[in-house]
Amino acid sequence: MANATDIIQVRTFNRFYTRVIGLLDEGMHQTIHTLAEARVIYELDKDGVTTAAQIAATLNMDRGQMSRLMGRLVNQGLVALLPRSGDARAAPVALTAEGRAIAARFNQMSDEAAARTLLDPFSPFEQRDLVSAMRRIQTILAEPDDEPLIIRSHKVGELGWLIHRQALLYHLEQGWNGEFETLITRIYAEYEEAPATPPKGLWVAEQGGEVAGSVFVLPAAAEPEGTAQLRMLYVEPMFRGQGIGARLVDQAVRFAREAGYRRMMLWTQDCLVSARRLYQAAGFTLTREERHHSFGADLNGQYWALEF
Repeated sequence: MANATDIIQVRTFNRFYTRVIGLLDEGMHQTIHTLAEARVIYELDKDGVTTAAQIAATLNMDRGQMSRLMGRLVNQGLVALLPRSGDARAAPVALTAEGRAIAARFNQMSDEAAARTLLDPFSPFEQRDLVSAMRRIQTILAEPDDEPLIIRSHKVGELGWLIHRQALLYHLEQGWNGEFETLITRIYAEYEEAPATPPKGLWVAEQGGEVAGSVFVLPAAAEPEGTAQLRMLYVEPMFRGQGIGARLVDQAVRFAREAGYRRMMLWTQDCLVSARRLYQAAGFTLTREERHHSFGADLNGQYWALEF
């Protein structure tokens, strides 16, 4: 069962946001149309010709409710129903010219309302934070979509974000304390301060405008010359299971090989089972282990290497 405080926060946010965007208003944008009708009109405008059953599935709406709603829109002259079978829900439907005019008006008024209520009152920095928070909520709640995965260099401000996220995730998932955050802060600083030669690289996986994970490579300290080190591989929980970790490891290995390194090594803990499987799949072999007490936990450190 979820934490009671979190449940209260979710319900409070729902009530707040319902009021902000006017879901309790009598009609959508002060028209005679309900929110449900406006959503159906929007879907028809977006899809062109479709069926009531398909729209019901998209909106997770009861088919009986959809049938009644579609009947009202047909009677109002906004939707054209072209019977093709005995089941009206399977017949193709499309907006009429009047329906398309209503859809255009809804789109314009929705754009104006979003700008007036949720964007214009705030500074560009606040707008960026607000939109980013909305995107994260949608990403977490939505089904996986077909947004392409982008592997790119990091942007200004993202190093702090990567430190924050990994410190928090390892604390929640592994129970590690602030020592780990101190360590990775130093590790990222070492990356930034390292010279451009021998080559180094840091990559961020991005999907749908959100950071999905990252990894970086730099020359390995206290290792034979020509050794690269793979460091700080992580994938955000909501993006796991899509092969992103494997993509990041592959990017790191290809970079090290093409940059002229002769071997690659990494340090991990045996409790990080998913990461270890990725390293094994990429061809790394375990070279040595050592038990240690770090980050408030008893751990078994492992060193893995890959010869090129």
